[in-house]
Amino acid sequence: LSFFCGQQPPPSLSLLYFAGFQRTEAPRPPGAKDLHAYPWDKSSLKSMPVDLQQFKKLDAYALEVNVKNSVEELVKALLKQARTDLEKVRAIWMWICHHIEYDVVGYHNKSQLSSKPRDVLQMGKSICEGYAELFEHMCSLAGIQCKKLSGHAKGYGYKTGQTFTGDSDHAWNAVYLEGSWHLLDSTWGSGSVDDSFTKFTYRYNEFYFLTHPALFINNHFPDNSNWQLLKPTLTLKEFENNMLHNSNFYTLGLLAAHPETPIIHTVNGKASVSVDCRPGTLFMFKLKGTDEHGLMTLKKHGMKLDVYPQKTGSHKLEIFAKPSKAEAPDDVYKCVVEYVVECESVDKAMRFPKDLHQPVGPSWFSERQGFLRPSHHEPVLHTNDGRCSLTFTLGKDISVLTSLHTDGSSLAEDMGRRHVLQIHRRNQIELKVHLPHAGNFVLKIYSKKKSDPGNYDYIFNYLIRCLNTEVKWPAFPQSYSKWLQDYEILEPLSGLLPANRNVQFKLKMHGIAKVLVQAENTYPLTLNKGCWEGTCNTSGCREVFVMVHENANHSFYSHVLKYEVETQ
Repeated sequence: LSFFCGQQPPPSLSLLYFAGFQRTEAPRPPGAKDLHAYPWDKSSLKSMPVDLQQFKKLDAYALEVNVKNSVEELVKALLKQARTDLEKVRAIWMWICHHIEYDVVGYHNKSQLSSKPRDVLQMGKSICEGYAELFEHMCSLAGIQCKKLSGHAKGYGYKTGQTFTGDSDHAWNAVYLEGSWHLLDSTWGSGSVDDSFTKFTYRYNEFYFLTHPALFINNHFPDNSNWQLLKPTLTLKEFENNMLHNSNFYTLGLLAAHPETPIIHTVNGKASVSVDCRPGTLFMFKLKGTDEHGLMTLKKHGMKLDVYPQKTGSHKLEIFAKPSKAEAPDDVYKCVVEYVVECESVDKAMRFPKDLHQPVGPSWFSERQGFLRPSHHEPVLHTNDGRCSLTFTLGKDISVLTSLHTDGSSLAEDMGRRHVLQIHRRNQIELKVHLPHAGNFVLKIYSKKKSDPGNYDYIFNYLIRCLNTEVKWPAFPQSYSKWLQDYEILEPLSGLLPANRNVQFKLKMHGIAKVLVQAENTYPLTLNKGCWEGTCNTSGCREVFVMVHENANHSFYSHVLKYEVETQ
């Protein structure tokens, strides 16, 4: 977050002669060899090669240094473990980021505030002006050229699309290392303030140490455009119109967001956004605080999102991301980019069921969970006759659970399961879906390891749409625990049988000695080429059961399927 700091004339560089410090030359202005190409080439987040692992010992040392009596003594103590100029700058940077807190009270009352390095050190707090002056002074004591820069920043209180006028509102530094200038912002490196601007929290941010200038310009616009260190430089108008990517965007390995303008206008009620990233990133979104009005799909190298605001006007759209393999405990979803969606007209047809879970459709994530080679790659299935069928190749040792959901009370939970039929053929699974009526439905897919006794985990879902109001499919027959995963119903597929009719049965089951269909009377089925076949009459009964004898020597039967019979 950036903070406003009143404009002050840049202090003259302290040229110190006392023992142990070398004299610093006056900073030279940036030249051709300091410049980096714009836009960012997606190479490095830093403007020079930095091995953070090699800093570990130095960082730990700098954090422990506890000298508050004078800036000179502090610099002396920090330099004990620093040999190169880069190490000196690193030690100073680490100390300031972890020992100077942002002065939220002083921010509101600038007249009482001193940004002199000595005062900042004694107080242990300041606003950006004080951070930048302390940094500049400590570098000059360490014999390193450093310059305090001021300009406009997209930080605390920034509103998407706003313009910048008047005096600059932020300060940061440039340091001269290994023959060229580099940028850093110790205020933003130290932490952040809350939304009400009353509380500062130390939260170290590596991103703002020697940031690549093509990324730094994203939220820092210096008064003197030479200090952009860019070729070509940006105008203030370009800076205002550019998309704000915060540091999370880059530290999570995201590469680009489209569109590249912060304000999006809907076309026929729809606005589309996509993010490119390195593989293995999970996303979520909020449109005006909810994810109900959109359809997000995960791609191998990013995500795609269509939003359909259900009211006209301006809507804040936030995109969040996190790595799928959580390495650190703070790997939670972090906001990476924000848009404002201007909606001129609403597409009422694009209302989604409440049970729809983002992202929608299959992805590398469902593949990682063992659902391979999906027959349908798109998130939405359209069916005219109310039926559809999806197939996957299943990974080893996977047990699948499915359920169908829609808004309203037309589909109770147990019935939602019975409108999807699983058919297993070796490592293939087919999901047959018969919709009870027209509308929007969510097909949810869960799984667990067969060897695990635990619960099923939610994996992914599809949206199924049917506009044909004549559709009215009954549920599939109810199955019991003795109905094994690789058994298959060939007929009748409908769980509701016609009354007073002869109904043909054909069931694929193995390892069974005998099969009976029990209605008013009992009808045996005969085995023919791996299928048990026969006919049963439904008159005089409300339910029909299929029962199996697993062993010819046993006298008891197990129920495997149950059908209802239509009432006359």
